Amino acid sequence: MANSVRGRRAFLQTSSLAVGSMLLPSFVKAQGSSSAKLSLGAVTGVSVPERFIGLSYENMQLEDPTFFSANNKGLVEQFRAISPRGVLRLGGNTSEFNWWKARPTDAPPVRNIVLKDGSKPADYLYAITPETIRELDSFLRATGWTCIYGLNLGYGTPETDVPEAQFVFETLGPRLEYFQIGNEVDNFPQYHLREKATWNVDVYLQEWLTIARAVQKAIRGAKFGLPDVAGDARWLTRIAEQWHAVDNQPNVITLSHHHYWSGPPSNPNATIERLMQPDVAAEKQASLAKAAAKLMNTAYRMTEGNTVYRGGKYGLSDVFAAALWGADYLLQLMSHGYSGVNLHGGSGHAQAVSVGGTFVGEADMKDPNVPHPKPFYTPIANEGTLAGSGVGGKLNSNYLLEPVGYGMKFAAAFAGTTLLSVEFNPAGVNAEAYAARTSKDKTLIAILNKDFNQDLYVDLPPFTVEQVLTAPSMDAREAHLLTAQEAASAIRTRGASLTVPKHTGVLLAVKVMPG
Repeated sequence: MANSVRGRRAFLQTSSLAVGSMLLPSFVKAQGSSSAKLSLGAVTGVSVPERFIGLSYENMQLEDPTFFSANNKGLVEQFRAISPRGVLRLGGNTSEFNWWKARPTDAPPVRNIVLKDGSKPADYLYAITPETIRELDSFLRATGWTCIYGLNLGYGTPETDVPEAQFVFETLGPRLEYFQIGNEVDNFPQYHLREKATWNVDVYLQEWLTIARAVQKAIRGAKFGLPDVAGDARWLTRIAEQWHAVDNQPNVITLSHHHYWSGPPSNPNATIERLMQPDVAAEKQASLAKAAAKLMNTAYRMTEGNTVYRGGKYGLSDVFAAALWGADYLLQLMSHGYSGVNLHGGSGHAQAVSVGGTFVGEADMKDPNVPHPKPFYTPIANEGTLAGSGVGGKLNSNYLLEPVGYGMKFAAAFAGTTLLSVEFNPAGVNAEAYAARTSKDKTLIAILNKDFNQDLYVDLPPFTVEQVLTAPSMDAREAHLLTAQEAASAIRTRGASLTVPKHTGVLLAVKVMPG
C-alpha cells in the first residue's frame, strides 16, 4: 500500500510491462488439477447498447459549476478512460433538496410539506443555476457522454420543475437521455418526505404524473424514466400493470431501480468473501425489471448502485475485490438485457450530505487518517480528498480511477456487442465467463476468476489476450488493467490452453467464430 497520495496515484495508474510481469505468475498447471469446460453457442439476441456504461452522481454536485465542466480536464479524462461513450445520471438523495435559481435575485420557493407530527423535512440545501447547466453541457460534449437529469419530486411542483426542465432540455439537446422525477421514492417516508401511512405506489404515480404531464406539455420532445426505487423492484411491476389505464401518458422510455449489494458498512455480512458469491437479489431484480419493461415496452436500467450503501465500506469498496465485483455485476446485467448500469460516486462533500453528513464507514476504520477515497466506493476519486479523515480536502485537477472504476473499464469492452450463449463449467473454481460478438466479427470472452486460492485452467480455440484485470491480492488498495501488448508479454500460455490466476480477470479475442 502506498503511504502517500502521490505514491498511491502513481501506483494505481502504472500498468507497465514490469508491473504486469510481477503481478502475474507463470502458467504452470498444478498436478492433479482439472481443466474448466467452456463452449460458445449462438447469439442470444441480447445487444448491449454502446452507452451501457454509466456513472451516477448526486444532484448536489451541480452547486459547483466548475465540477461538471469541460475545463475540469482531469475529470473529463477519467470519464473517457472508463468509456468513450457513457451515461451520467444526476440524482441521488440530494435531488429532493435543490431548487432552480433562474435569476440571481430568485429566492427558494416556500416549502409546502408538513408531516403529520407537525415536523418538516430538512431545508433546501442548494440552488442550480443556468451557468451550471451550460457548464454541464460543455462537460458532456468533452466526454462524449449523455445525461439522465433528476428533477425534484420531494418538494417539486409543475411550477418549480417545468422552468428547470425547459432550460435543461434546450441546453443539453441530444445529450439529454431523459428526465427522472424523484429519487428512491419507495423510501420517501424514511427520508421524511412523505407520511408512511398514506404513501404507496398509487399515490406516487399520481404525483409523478402531475409533474411529468406538465413537463411534457411544455416540452413536446421530453422523455422520462421511472420510478427509480431504492431496491423494491415490485414497484416496477405495479406501475407496469396499471400503465395501460393511464390517460395522457408521458413518454416513458425506461424503468429504473437501484441496487446496493449490501449495507450499511457496519453489517458483519458485508465481507469480501460474500462479495465474490452470486448476487441473488440482483437476479430477482432483473427478473422483475425485465417482465415489467416488457409490459410497458420500455428499456430498463439500474441507475444507482454500488457495493455497500451509505458511502461504502473501507477495505471492501475501495480494494481490488470491488473491481472484480464491478466487472462481474455489469456483465451480469448485460446478459439480462439491461440498457445500462450507473455506479454511484462523486466528491466527498456531496456524497456525505446525501447520507446524513458523514461517512459512517469511517467509524469502522482503526485509523480514520489513513488515506482513502471519499466516498469509499467511488469509481473516480479526487486526489485532493484522499488524505486525512472526514469529508474535507480541497478538490484539485487530479482525478484517478479507483479499483471499481477499473472493473467498469474492463466490462466496457462489451459495450456495443451482441452477446453469445456460454456453457461454462469452472471445475470447482469460483469463476464466471461471458462472451460476445463485436461489430467487426470478432468474438470476445471475459473470464473472471473470483477464487481466493485456485487458478483456473481452460482450453480454448486459438485466442489472443486483450486485457488483464489484476492486483496482488483481493484486498489490495490498487488495480491494474493491462493492455493487449502488456498482457501478451506478461501471460504465458501453452498452445490453446490458458491459466487465469486466482483473483484475476482476462479478456480474450477468439480467432475461431462460433457457428
